[in-house]
Amino acid sequence: MSKNLVIVESPAKGKTIEKFLGPGYTVLASFGHVRALPSKQGSVDIEKGFEPKYQVLPESKKHLDAIKAALKGADRLLLATDPDREGEAISWHLLAALGLDKKNPGIKIQRVEFHEITKEAILFAVDHPRDIALDLVDAQQARSILDYLVGFNLSPFLWKKIRYGLSAGRVQSVALRLVCEREKEILAFKDREYWTIAARLGVAPGQEFKAGLVAVGDKKLGKFDIPSEEVATTLKAALQSGSYQVTKINKTEKKRNPSPPFTTSTLQQEASRKLGFSARKTMSTAQKLYEGLDIGEEGQVGLITYMRTDSVNLSTLALTDAHDVISAAYGVEYALAKPRIFKTKSKNAQEAHEAVRPTYIAKTPLELKKHLTPDLYKLYELIWKRTVACQMAEALLDQTSVDITADLSAPLAAGPFAGSARAGLRAAGTVIRFPGFMKLYIEGVDDQDEEKEGLLPAMAEGAALKLHEVLPEQHFTQPPPRYTEATLVKTLEEFGIGRPSTFASIMNTLVERKYARLDKKRFFPEDVGMVVSDLLTAHFEKYVDYNFTAGLEEELDQVSRGEKEWKPLLKEFWEPFIALLKQKEGEVNKADLTTEATDELCPECGKPLVVKLGKRGKFIACSGFQEGCKYTRNVDQDGEIVEPVVSEEKCEKCGLPMLIKDGRFGKYLACSGYPACKNIQPLVKPLNTGITCPECKEGQLIEKKSRFGKLFYSCNQYPKCKFALWDLPVEQPCPKCGFPLLVKKIYKRKGEFLKCPKEGCDYTSE
Repeated sequence: MSKNLVIVESPAKGKTIEKFLGPGYTVLASFGHVRALPSKQGSVDIEKGFEPKYQVLPESKKHLDAIKAALKGADRLLLATDPDREGEAISWHLLAALGLDKKNPGIKIQRVEFHEITKEAILFAVDHPRDIALDLVDAQQARSILDYLVGFNLSPFLWKKIRYGLSAGRVQSVALRLVCEREKEILAFKDREYWTIAARLGVAPGQEFKAGLVAVGDKKLGKFDIPSEEVATTLKAALQSGSYQVTKINKTEKKRNPSPPFTTSTLQQEASRKLGFSARKTMSTAQKLYEGLDIGEEGQVGLITYMRTDSVNLSTLALTDAHDVISAAYGVEYALAKPRIFKTKSKNAQEAHEAVRPTYIAKTPLELKKHLTPDLYKLYELIWKRTVACQMAEALLDQTSVDITADLSAPLAAGPFAGSARAGLRAAGTVIRFPGFMKLYIEGVDDQDEEKEGLLPAMAEGAALKLHEVLPEQHFTQPPPRYTEATLVKTLEEFGIGRPSTFASIMNTLVERKYARLDKKRFFPEDVGMVVSDLLTAHFEKYVDYNFTAGLEEELDQVSRGEKEWKPLLKEFWEPFIALLKQKEGEVNKADLTTEATDELCPECGKPLVVKLGKRGKFIACSGFQEGCKYTRNVDQDGEIVEPVVSEEKCEKCGLPMLIKDGRFGKYLACSGYPACKNIQPLVKPLNTGITCPECKEGQLIEKKSRFGKLFYSCNQYPKCKFALWDLPVEQPCPKCGFPLLVKKIYKRKGEFLKCPKEGCDYTSE
């Protein structure tokens, strides 16, 4: 029997695949990437045609050793990494890391590709192997090198011009620009008042409905045609004296089709809207569903297809299964005679072959609920419903609109509608005649509720209507909403920026770099994010331009299709980029970016105050800092002065009230008598353990937090006594030396034990 070694990326799916393949197959995991460009300067040799200097990742060495050992007795090596560009590149890197000569490897090497972890898909993939697609590898190499060239040249520029530790990314910076430009639109927005008027009308007792005012005289009303309460009040008075009659009834049938099955981006958007999942959480949860879960007698099976895809196609088998499920659960009238085919937006057929769908559509969410965690169940249910609904019959809606004329008792005497003696109103109602797919699933919407129109009472043209009430309502225009993860992913996709595998990491990077924060699921740019975005937009506009970045993505797609060479693409990008960067090194001044002048003078030394950018955002400082003036004051997100809050505490040194202030380690108390009194105290008093310090015998051990938030215990006589412990002390002396014992947790097991912290004492409890 021949021996076959199969390499996958994740160990979670290894055992499942090994079980499907049976004897003669060993499945090992690469644990993701095995080689990468080192995070340092010089990892790409530009002079030698952008030659990358890959290195084996330290954490991958033990996995490579295991694979090398297994290769010794194998007849065939099957590379089964993920079915996308990144997975293709991992297979290619794996061969290089294993030292297998491409011309004479000494073993048969084949690439297998599957999009779902089912027995049928795995066996089919093994029976239909192929060679590594070098065009996909080249596209991934080009992407990695481009990101490296931008990051490792633009980031040091930001360190010099703004502050150390900042980063710039080819796609990340464009996403940041979107967030910052939206914030500027919001800050510049001036609201505008407008009014709407509705009338509550009746056909007969108990048959009431609302109609909105749409015309006065011969003038159709625009959004701002009722600009004030005065005009609204005049119209209300006129409408209250009018007589109402139905003039026209329109009935139309509308058909509504379901949304296509999920791609990566639409899955992230809908999981954000309906489940409140972040892009990162959506992808990690989907990964678990894809890799497989134990579902009882059937054992470990993959529950969804590969989750990084930009395709909306469904396989013939999936379409058949969906048809059978719909017919059985809802009846044949809900099933389609012919499958509904959706068109993909992707220009690259190699990127993905199928949408995100359940591997076994017959497995309903309720059937699997007992095997899944709440998050896994929610996401599986979302994917299942969307997949099944896309093959259900269209919904049929009856939409009715009723035009109503109000004859006013007297023409309007004044105002913009003076002389008008008639008004027009309109009511609309929608009835679902046949729910179709809506019986199972309706797609969520962003930043607004779907228009809900109820059923209108029966009425006939010419019928008189009774007026019950006139309802004027004041409104103000709203600024554009801040981006959520869902709307930011949607916008990036609409521009053609980023790819399925990158969306989650883009969202995460913005927050981790503290360029933006997520508050109530919306992105708010931080001060440093605004400064970085302004710098890049002003001086590197081409490289954060939406169309340029989208065009570069298309060129990478051309490389993956074999239509373009990757090294000339890098050269076209690099030469103008580095020339511009060198030019800006001498033109951009740090002070211009991080310091803003104010009209205010320092209350301590009389020199002008300036707004500066610090690690925690903008603050006001004295321009005489170099001469020794330390005056500073906080400002909020809008640049307004933040006045310190007066606490109930009194200064123990001078008796003045203590102020609550913000510092680098959080909030603290400072004396309001500063600079005469410089007393400061922690806002939250440290917990006193009541244990006498074993070193100085004077102080007591108190609970504190390190700069990284980790708890420790130290003497309250610091800095006089510097005794400190990481573990919780207990008021029980060591039987050997008398030192206080520590509570230590047993690693990876439940339970605790006592240990003496004194150097040289080896006492440990059972």
